[in-house]
Amino acid sequence: MRTLYTFFRSSTSYRLRIALALKGLAYEASYVSLPKMQHREDDFLAVNPQGLLPALVEPDGHVYTQSLAMIEYLDEAYPEPRFVPTDIWQRAYVRSLSQTIACEMHPLNNTRVLKYLSSRWKLAEDDVNEWYAHWVSEGFRGFEATLTQYKLHGQFCMGDAVGMADICLVPQVANARRFNCDLSAYPLTTAIAERAEKLPAFIAAAPATQADAF
Repeated sequence: MRTLYTFFRSSTSYRLRIALALKGLAYEASYVSLPKMQHREDDFLAVNPQGLLPALVEPDGHVYTQSLAMIEYLDEAYPEPRFVPTDIWQRAYVRSLSQTIACEMHPLNNTRVLKYLSSRWKLAEDDVNEWYAHWVSEGFRGFEATLTQYKLHGQFCMGDAVGMADICLVPQVANARRFNCDLSAYPLTTAIAERAEKLPAFIAAAPATQADAF
């Protein structure tokens, strides 16, 4: 049995839960609390020395880390349904959308950055929330413009099949809503996310449905 080290509110863990559910791959969840700093404890660092979630341990003992690398691994090891298209242009496009979220938005707004803003620079909660909303706006502005310009979307980011970009998008939209960000300027982006989050795999992976949710 594979093991997924996860935390219900971690958007990167959310991505992996979605990916595994879409592939129909069973796993045992090992819950790692970020607020309790369990990701910095020796037991977890022995699994992932980066001290980051998620981590996936496959039945053969190999450990996979970094969510986009993990999603692409799953796509190569278990090809159906595909997360990244076979067409070279479409593949680059899907990766670009995915990285807009995973490399441009998420790193600026993850928990450790927000905590650092508060602890090191003594920013008030309203200032931290303004920081968060600013980078959400910057990221989704570009995401929406890309969808609009290239017109490769259908029901989802790339045509009518759920893929890696949608797997990244839904958790980012969920986080933006949690921080009360105004998403009205991104109707195409939010419409795609709303369609995806109604699918069974996305429902099963949602933070509120996880055993460690509180």
